[in-house]
Amino acid sequence: MSSNQHTARLPYHQLSSKAFMGLVGLSETIQKGPLGVRLAELVFLRVSQINGCAYCMDMHWHVLVKEGVEPRHLNAVAGWREAPLFSDRDRAALRWAEILTATPHSDPSDEEFARLQAVFNEAEVSELGFAVGVINAWNLINAGMRAPIPETPAV
Repeated sequence: MSSNQHTARLPYHQLSSKAFMGLVGLSETIQKGPLGVRLAELVFLRVSQINGCAYCMDMHWHVLVKEGVEPRHLNAVAGWREAPLFSDRDRAALRWAEILTATPHSDPSDEEFARLQAVFNEAEVSELGFAVGVINAWNLINAGMRAPIPETPAV
């Protein structure tokens, strides 16, 4: 492993401070919205796992632990389909997050959308779309700029 993988490529949060703060604001809005912190953070963690963003995985795992989610539960997020630890809402949100994150190689079909609507109201479905969008943006930026995992959690 190259030592460059542990050093940020550039201070993007300073160079693009308005855009950075816009994403921070969107992330905070989602946490305070109808999904709640726990479900939003589960989605953030799962999408970060899919995208391989270590910085984001570390941060969202830490937030969930602070929210009282058991580490055993968090260790099973990548295997949510087989783990009995997740509610119907968790499962629907994680499935939709995976489908959207894999676009265009997946199909956010009407059938999948109907499955989502069976457990979420319209405002929650809308919010979930923004949650998936913002964490994908964070993952792409942080992985691309090689944001290093801090010695102490970022939150």
